[in-house]
Amino acid sequence: MKTKTNLRDLSETELQQKARELGEEVFNLRFQVSMAMAKNPARIGQARRELARVQTILRERVLGLRRG
Repeated sequence: MKTKTNLRDLSETELQQKARELGEEVFNLRFQVSMAMAKNPARIGQARRELARVQTILRERVLGLRRG
């Protein structure tokens, strides 16, 4: 997992791609957990938090805010 500072160094296009990948990962993990096939069910929470971080950084850029 990339740290928050490394995520902030990514371009907007890279962040959007990362958000898309994490969204798909969360979607797939939910299916795996529901079918009792998940190897690491805790990964859902990790992926959701990382997705939220990426979406927060994208939103800050839209609003023109600077953090970190």
